[in-house]
Amino acid sequence: MKTECNRKQYTFQALGRREIVADFNGGTITSDAGGILLREVEKRTSILSRFAKCFTDHRNQKLIEHSVLDLVSQRVFAIALGYEDLNDHDHLARDQFFASLVGKEDPTGNNRLLERDKGHALAGKSTLNRLELTPEDADGKSRYKKIVMHPEAIDELLIDVFIEGKTKVPKQIVIDLDATDFPLYGQQEERFFHGYYDTYCYLPLYIFCGDELLCARLRPANIDGAAGSLDELKPLVSRIRTAWPEVQIILRADSGFCRDEIMAWCEEDENNIDYIFGLAKNNRLLQEIGDELEDARIMLECSGEASRRFKDFTYQTLDSWSRSRRVVGKAEHLPGRSNPRFVVSSLSPDDYDARALYEDLYCARGDMENRIKEKQLMLFAARTSSAKMRANQLRLYFSSIAYLLVQTLRRVGLVGTAMPRAQVDTIRLKLFKIGAQIKITVRKIWISCADCYPHMNLFKQVYHNLQQLPLRS
Repeated sequence: MKTECNRKQYTFQALGRREIVADFNGGTITSDAGGILLREVEKRTSILSRFAKCFTDHRNQKLIEHSVLDLVSQRVFAIALGYEDLNDHDHLARDQFFASLVGKEDPTGNNRLLERDKGHALAGKSTLNRLELTPEDADGKSRYKKIVMHPEAIDELLIDVFIEGKTKVPKQIVIDLDATDFPLYGQQEERFFHGYYDTYCYLPLYIFCGDELLCARLRPANIDGAAGSLDELKPLVSRIRTAWPEVQIILRADSGFCRDEIMAWCEEDENNIDYIFGLAKNNRLLQEIGDELEDARIMLECSGEASRRFKDFTYQTLDSWSRSRRVVGKAEHLPGRSNPRFVVSSLSPDDYDARALYEDLYCARGDMENRIKEKQLMLFAARTSSAKMRANQLRLYFSSIAYLLVQTLRRVGLVGTAMPRAQVDTIRLKLFKIGAQIKITVRKIWISCADCYPHMNLFKQVYHNLQQLPLRS
């Protein structure tokens, strides 16, 4: 029996003498017409095309209707447009505009091989789920799951896009590292309880340079927050040094990454990397800035306002550091309490004095929290509900590639507009969520957007900005 749900009408409060009746029979209409801007980004960067090459497809190519490029494009575009669940794709598969974004030459789906699939141009949730669940050792003899992800190739793609995004060689770059939590509510592989977050979770590692994503690595929670950081940094730095041999690289992170192994690696002559890390306070450090803390307390009593002093000194731990290093202590008193903080750095006082090192350089790392928030809350990176760790890493990659597309649009398309620093949800609301009627003819796909769309001028400016990006061959 065919469902009648699409024929149901919903009656609302009348407007004067007129009834207000709603249904879902409007025809070929989309609420995501602005997604065509993301397709323009893809055509000029080939991010998705290169992402698709990071998989090996062991399927019989004569028997498939959805290529790897189709599948990953469908998944990434959906995340960018706000559809985080695989279940959403059973409905999106019938969206002719969405099929056009993905690149389906028959966006109506009328030419599908099986009668049951006609009208569904895109893959359903089951096909996409098999993509996520393909094991590392799958081959042509595997029964269903035959598309193998290659994480190393995807990691290289993230760095490639970062390097390509620079129009000129930078003199200095600051690379931020941070760990966060993905709460888990099932029995996922590598699931552990983390005392700090007070929940079962994963402990992913993120590496950013400004707004640009360089690494997104899913990790179990039963490890040190800095675990594996050097394994990620070594190939990353090597690629950057190959592209820009003279660039100054500064690593920046909180005290969770203040490990002698990392600092000693930075200090090696062949690496020549600077760093600034938070340093956990202890009694010896507090004694070192005791006079400055007292001065700050007196100033607070005199002025009634928070007061801070800085001290620059050399420090070495009793046994965990291999050498002494420059430390800057912030001696601060707030109303009712003291607030001492410390950082350790390889940068000299000639580069940054104590105040500038802490306030201008170290504190700027707080902006990375906004990037992580975009990834987790707005691009659904934390939706790691699959039973397998590998599948959840692939979901994190899908979110990461969606971030690359939106970030490229922000970096190029939003320059010179009123929202050059807008976050993903604002971009989605103002630029992507546009109602439009879709008409497909033999020669054209017509996207007739709502004529009352309030951000029409912004859309035009983004469109013209994107035209400045050269098409990739």
